[in-house]
Amino acid sequence: MTHTVGFIYAHPDDETFGCACLIRSLANQGVPAALLTATSGEAGKTGRLGPMSREELAARRERELAAAGAIMGLADIELLRYPDGHLSSVPRSELVAKIAAFLNRRRIAVVITFPEDGISGHPDHVAIHHAVNEAVWSGNCPHVQKLYYNMPLTIPAAETDSVIRLEAAPFWEMKAAALRAHESQILSIERVFGDLQTLPSDERMRGEAFALVWKRGVYRPAVREHAVLDGLHKDT
Repeated sequence: MTHTVGFIYAHPDDETFGCACLIRSLANQGVPAALLTATSGEAGKTGRLGPMSREELAARRERELAAAGAIMGLADIELLRYPDGHLSSVPRSELVAKIAAFLNRRRIAVVITFPEDGISGHPDHVAIHHAVNEAVWSGNCPHVQKLYYNMPLTIPAAETDSVIRLEAAPFWEMKAAALRAHESQILSIERVFGDLQTLPSDERMRGEAFALVWKRGVYRPAVREHAVLDGLHKDT
């Protein structure tokens, strides 16, 4: 059986910012990647598209996510449609149960999500981080073997940390196209990545990095890896 990799984030475009290269590399290997997105991003801005109601922006961002997912090669996308900006108000047990159900339904073997600070400090990102931890570590998701956090590309890893890095250059045309698909968020995207015509001038945006933080019950195992699929047991 082919293992499935699960990506769990708060808003449409979170996955494209931090994981487009990894998702595409998995798709190129025939490895299914499934995304769970907690909100529809209706509290965001509309870029150059002009004023929209929250309902209109939610629908727009869901369409954008589907388009970006197709470019990256996502096998499946699920949306929980919780209120954007209010994930910290959702009962933790409820969010954990929704995440666990997704992981079990898809028989996810590898999970990737935000680190403790949510990358940007956004409360929704932080809420997802804690809920994913709880779901994975609960023992109620028996197919999950590994958990990774996004990490900045340029931060040196501790000697004992296992960090996988992907250079963006081989995937840049694809990643730029997926980012452009999130048209309502283009001003934020350009602020982070530049004009998307060439690799970003900011070295931190020229790739993606993922730190292994849990493997079959062991927190931050001291192992060396080349890919997120390394060291997986056959799913039963």
